[in-house]
Amino acid sequence: MATSDLMSELQKDSIQLDEDSERKVVKMLLRLLEDKNGEVQNLAVKCLGPLVGKVKEYQVETIVDALCANMRSDKEQLRDIAGIGLKTVLSELPPAATGSGLATNVCRKITGQLTSAIAQQEDVAVQLEALDILSDMLSRLGAPLGAFHASLLHCLLPQLSSPRLAVRKRAVGALGHLAAGHRLGAHLDRLMPLVEEFCNLDDDELRESCLQAFEAFLRKCPKEMGPHVPNVTSLCLQYMKHDPNYNYDSDEDEEQMETEDNEFSEQESEDEYSDDDDMSWKVRRAAAKCMAALIGSRPDLLSDFHCTLAPALIHRFKEREENVKADVFGAYIVLLRQTRPPKGWLEAMEEPTQTGSNLHMLRGQVPLVIKALQRQLKDRSVRARQGCFSLLTELAGVLPGSLAEHMPVLVAGIVFSLADRSSSSTIRMDALAFLQGLLSTEPAEAFHSHLPTLLPPVMACVADPFYKIAAEALLVLQELVRALWPLDRPRTLDPEPYVGEMSAATLARLRATDLDQEVKERAIACMGHLVAHLGDRLRDDLQPSLLLLLDRLRNEITRLPAVKALTLVASSPLRLDLQPIVAEALPILASFLRKNQRALRLATLAALDALTQSQGLSLPPCAVQAVLAELPALVSENDMHVAQLAVDFLATVTQAQPASLAKVSGPVLSELLRLLRSPLLPASVLAAAEGFLQALVGTRPPCVDYEELISMLTAPVYEQAADGGPGLHKQVFHSLARCVAALAAACPQEAAGTANRLVCDARSPHSSTGVKVLAFLSLAEVGQVAGPGPQRELKAVLLEALGSPSEDVRAAASYALGRVGAGNLPDFLPFLLGQIEAEPRRQYLLLHSLREALGAAQPDSLKPYAEDIWALLFQRCEGAEEGTRGVVAECIGKLVLVNPPFLLPRFRKQLAAGRPHTRSTVITAVKFLISDQPHPIDPLLKSFIGEFMESLQDPDLNVRRATLAFFNSAVHNKPSLVRDLLDDILPLLYQETKIRRDLIREVEMGPFKHTVDDGLDVRKAAFECMYSLLESCLGRLDICEFLNHVEDGLKDHYDIRMLTFIMLARLATLCPAPVLQRVDRLIEPLRATCTAKVKAGSVKQEFEKQDELKRSAMRAVAALLTIPEVGKSPIMADFSSQIRSNPELAALFESIQKDSASAPSTDSMELS
Repeated sequence: MATSDLMSELQKDSIQLDEDSERKVVKMLLRLLEDKNGEVQNLAVKCLGPLVGKVKEYQVETIVDALCANMRSDKEQLRDIAGIGLKTVLSELPPAATGSGLATNVCRKITGQLTSAIAQQEDVAVQLEALDILSDMLSRLGAPLGAFHASLLHCLLPQLSSPRLAVRKRAVGALGHLAAGHRLGAHLDRLMPLVEEFCNLDDDELRESCLQAFEAFLRKCPKEMGPHVPNVTSLCLQYMKHDPNYNYDSDEDEEQMETEDNEFSEQESEDEYSDDDDMSWKVRRAAAKCMAALIGSRPDLLSDFHCTLAPALIHRFKEREENVKADVFGAYIVLLRQTRPPKGWLEAMEEPTQTGSNLHMLRGQVPLVIKALQRQLKDRSVRARQGCFSLLTELAGVLPGSLAEHMPVLVAGIVFSLADRSSSSTIRMDALAFLQGLLSTEPAEAFHSHLPTLLPPVMACVADPFYKIAAEALLVLQELVRALWPLDRPRTLDPEPYVGEMSAATLARLRATDLDQEVKERAIACMGHLVAHLGDRLRDDLQPSLLLLLDRLRNEITRLPAVKALTLVASSPLRLDLQPIVAEALPILASFLRKNQRALRLATLAALDALTQSQGLSLPPCAVQAVLAELPALVSENDMHVAQLAVDFLATVTQAQPASLAKVSGPVLSELLRLLRSPLLPASVLAAAEGFLQALVGTRPPCVDYEELISMLTAPVYEQAADGGPGLHKQVFHSLARCVAALAAACPQEAAGTANRLVCDARSPHSSTGVKVLAFLSLAEVGQVAGPGPQRELKAVLLEALGSPSEDVRAAASYALGRVGAGNLPDFLPFLLGQIEAEPRRQYLLLHSLREALGAAQPDSLKPYAEDIWALLFQRCEGAEEGTRGVVAECIGKLVLVNPPFLLPRFRKQLAAGRPHTRSTVITAVKFLISDQPHPIDPLLKSFIGEFMESLQDPDLNVRRATLAFFNSAVHNKPSLVRDLLDDILPLLYQETKIRRDLIREVEMGPFKHTVDDGLDVRKAAFECMYSLLESCLGRLDICEFLNHVEDGLKDHYDIRMLTFIMLARLATLCPAPVLQRVDRLIEPLRATCTAKVKAGSVKQEFEKQDELKRSAMRAVAALLTIPEVGKSPIMADFSSQIRSNPELAALFESIQKDSASAPSTDSMELS
C-alpha cells in the first residue's frame, strides 16, 4: 500500500523533495526492487519513471548503478525487474535535444555495463535484455553516445554470428539504430547492389528485410535513391505477387461456377491453405509498403507509376492475406493522393498538362478498380471492406463524377455493409460516410433508380440505438434530400414514395428527448432540410415538424441548430406557411440577440432576415418592433460581421414593413452614422449600409427624407473647424462619398441637384479641405448618374483643384476626374490625353485619373481610343520617377484587358527593342494582368508567360527585379500559369539568389566607408518567390536543390536571413526528411545568428534588428526540433544543450514555444 501511495504522490506536479528525502526515497525504492513479493517489485519499478524527473542528477546515477548491478545477478526475477527498471528510466530521461546533460551522463554510465554484459556469452537471457536496452537507448539518444560508437560496433558485430536467432535479430536492430537512416545517403551506391543481391536469395525473411531496407532508403534519402528507382520498382513488382503456395487462377474459375454450398467450400479451401510455415505474405506486404514509399517520394515519376505500378496494384486487390491487402490498398491510395490536382487547377483552362494526362490515365483505371473491388465489397472480412471504402472515397475525391456509371456495384456493396449487424459498428459508419461522400461528388441522377434499395437500410440506421450510427445516418439522409431534390432546379424524381418514410424516421428521432447531443443536432438539421426541400409534400407532418422546431428553439442546448434549421425553412423557395410558429418564434429570436454567444447572434440575424423576406407583411408588427429594439446595440464596430448582418436585416425590414422601421429609425441611424466614421469599415459593411440607406429613401412614402439623410451623412465633415484640415480618417471620406452616391442613385430625380451643390461646394473658396475632399469623392461616384448637365463646368473645377496646395484635395480631384470621365468618354478622354501632353508637372495626377478611367469604363467604349492611349503611355515609360512608371505600368495593364488578343502580343516587340525602363514597365504591366480569380485572359497569358520569364536573363537589374515580382504574383495568385514551366524557370530563379561581388561597391561618407549591395533587392525578390513556391508548387520542386539555396540565404544579408529562417521553419513541417539529411549544415548559421553580439555603442535600431533576427532564427530551431529523430544529430544535440545552458537563449526559446502553442496557424505568410 505504501508503495502505491508513493506512486500517486510522485505523479503529482506539486511534489518537492529536499536532498535528504530524495536520498531516503531512492534508497528505499532500490531495496523494494529486491523484495520477495512480485507485486511490490512491480509497483517499485513503476515509481522509478516519475521519480527520475523529480530528483537530482547524481541520485538518478545511483539508481542506474544499482539497476546495472542487478542486471548481472544470478536471480532471474531480479534481472527481469532490473531490465524493466532500466527501460523505464531511459524512457523518462529528457531527450538530448532539450539540452539536458542528464541523458548523456546516464547513457555513458550504462553503455560500459551493457557492452560487457553483451560480450559475456554465458547467459543468453542477460545478453538479450542488454541488447534490448541498448537498442532502446540508441533509438532515443543516439547522438550523445558518439564517443562510444566504435566500442559499440566492436561489441555488436561479433553477435551477428551468434548461434541464437534472437541474439542475431536484436544485434541487427541495434546496429540499425547505430547507422541512423539519413546518414546512409552517401553510401547508398555501395549498399544498393548488395541489398539487391540478397533479395534474390531464396529466403523470405531476408527478402522482407531487403524490401524494408529499400523502403527506409526511399523515405530517408529520396534524392540519392534516384538512380536505383528502376531496380527497386521491378523488385517490388516481382515480389508483390510472390505467393508460391497458392494458385489464384482457381479463384477465377470459382467465380464463374459458384456452388450452392458456398459456405462449406469456402471453409474447406481455407483449411487447405492455412500453412503456418508460409512466410511469403511478409514479402508481399514489404513489397506493397515499399511501393507506397516509392510513389510518395517521387511525385515527378507519377505518369510512369500510372503505367507500371497502377495495373499491378489493381491486379493484387485479390490478395488473400488481410494484412497484405490493406497495404496494397494503402499503396494505391498514395498514388491517388499524388494524382489529386493541386489547388486552383482548372481543367477547362489547362492545355494537356502533366496533371491532365495523369487524371486521364486514372479515368481509364476506374472500371478495372471497380471490377477488382466488386467481390471485396462483399467480403466477410470487415477490414477488407473498410479498405475498399477508403480507396473509393479517395478516388471519388480525385475524379468527381467518375463512379456514377458503376453505381449498381457500389450500392450493392453499401447495402451489404449497412445490413451487416454481426460485426462491429465501425463498418456501418464507414459505409454511411462513403455514401455521404458519393452524394456530394456524383450526379444525383445516378442514385434515382437505386433509391428503393438504398433508403430502407439508411432508415434502419437512423433508428439504430447506437448514437454514432444514428448521427451518421441522419447526415446521410440530409445529404440525400439535398442532392436528390435540389431547390435550384426542377424536381426530376417524384418524392411521393419516400417522403413519408423519411419524415416519420426523422420525427421519431426529433421527438425523443433522451438522446445524445450530436443526434439531437443532426435530427434538427435533417428536419430543416426535409421541410425546406419537400415541405409541400409533408402534408400532416408539416405542422408537428414546425412546432417541434419551435420547441427546440426554447431549449438552450438545441437552440443554435434550431435557428439554423429555421433559416433553411424560411429561405426555401417553396414559400411554406409559417404562421403557426412565427408569432412565438420572433420574441425568442429577439432574446437571442442579447446573448453573449456570437455564433448564436449571427445565426439569429440570418434567420430573421430569411423570415422577413419570406413572410414580409404577415409578420406581427408588435413582434417585429420588439426585434428592432435590439438592433441599435448590434450596429457597432466591436463586431463588424454582426454589424453587417444587422444592417442587411434592417434593409430587409425597411422594404417589408416600412412602418415598423420608421419607429426605430432614429437610434438605428445615429449608430449607423457612427459606424460609417470608423476607419476600419470593411467593404461588406459599407455595401450593406448603402443598401439600407437606399431602402430608407426608396419606400413610399420614404422612411427618412432624402435631403435630411444627406445632411445627416455629411454633417461630420461640414461641422469640422474650417482650418483643421481633414480630422477624420481618409477612409471615412470614401465611405461617406459612397453613401451619398448610393442615395443619389436611389433618387435619380434628386441626383442633378446634388451634383450641382457638390460642384458649388468644391469651388467655394470658403469650403474647408475636408468639404472639398468629400465633394470631389462624392462627385466621382455621383458623376456617373448625374448626366451631362453640370459636367462642362466640372472639368474646369477639377483641373483647378489639381493645383490645390492640399495633397488630399489634389488626390481626390484626380480620382474624380478619372471616374467622371469613365462615364462620358467622348467628352473627357481626348481632353484628359491632351492635358497629359500639355501639363508635364501634373503628369502623375493626370495619369492617376487615366488609370481610374480605364478601370471604370466599359472595355468596348475604350476600343476607339486604345491606339492613342497606347502611344501616349509608351512615351512615358522612360520617365525618371519610379512612382510615375508604376502608374504607367498599371494603365498599360488595364488597357491590355480592353483587347487582349490584339494588344498582348505587342509586348514582345517592346521587350525586344525597348530601353531598360520600358522593359521593366512592360513586365510590371503584365503583373497587373494576374488576378486571383479566373479571368478570360488567362489561357492567352499562359501562352506568353514563358517568353516574359526570359526577362530573368535581362542584363538590367530593375528588369530582373520586375520579372521576379511578376513571377511571385503569378505563383501566389494563379500558380497554374507557371506550374508547368518551372523546370526552365527554376535554374534562372536560383541564379538570382547568389551574391554577386560585381554589384557590391564602397561609398565614402566623410571619414567612413559604407558598403552598398545593388543586387540585394533582386536577391530578396528571388527568395520571396521561393517562399511562395513552397505554398503552391511544392510537388514540382526538387527539395534538395531548393535547400542548397536556402542554405546560402542563411548566411546572407539581414532581410534575406529573415526570409530563409521562415522558409526553413516551413520546410521542417512540409518535408522533414530532406531537411533532416542536412540538419548538421543548417544548424551552424542558426547558431551563429543566435549567439551573435551587437557591437557596443551601436544605435538602438541595430539592437532591435539583431533581436528580431534571433527570434526568427530561434523559431526555425524550434521547428527543426519538431522533426522526429532530429535529436540523433550530435550538432543539434550540442546546440540544444547550449540553448539550455545560456539563460538568454533559454528564455527566448521558451517564449517562442509559448507563442507557437497559442497561435497554431502561423505557418502561412503573405508576401505581396
